[in-house]
Amino acid sequence: QVQLVESGGGLVQAGGSLRLSCAASGRAFSNPMMGWFRQAPGKEREFVAAITWSYGNHYYADSVKGRFTISGDIAKNTVYLQMNSLRPEDTAVYYCVGGGTYRGSYYPDYWGQGTQVTVSS
Repeated sequence: QVQLVESGGGLVQAGGSLRLSCAASGRAFSNPMMGWFRQAPGKEREFVAAITWSYGNHYYADSVKGRFTISGDIAKNTVYLQMNSLRPEDTAVYYCVGGGTYRGSYYPDYWGQGTQVTVSS
């Protein structure tokens, strides 16, 4: 089994920055890929960003392009999400995900418990 543990969420003012971290433990992913989803109150869960270890590909939702950056440390099995120029609409629970497949959309195998990000106006 795989465990994903997120950290780094919190409260920040609009225009500010936060950095989320996620450490994976347990058995290796069948597909070495990790990323982030988020779910805002009353909305469906949505894809945010993903990174593939094998090819170093990065994927972003249009809503975060140019503001968020995903990176990772394969040796530590850890993925990061640097979030800049945060907006109130970025307020959500952010979930770390891993494994799975990317075919135009990301279908992860594993999910973390989530970390709350709140952006005040």
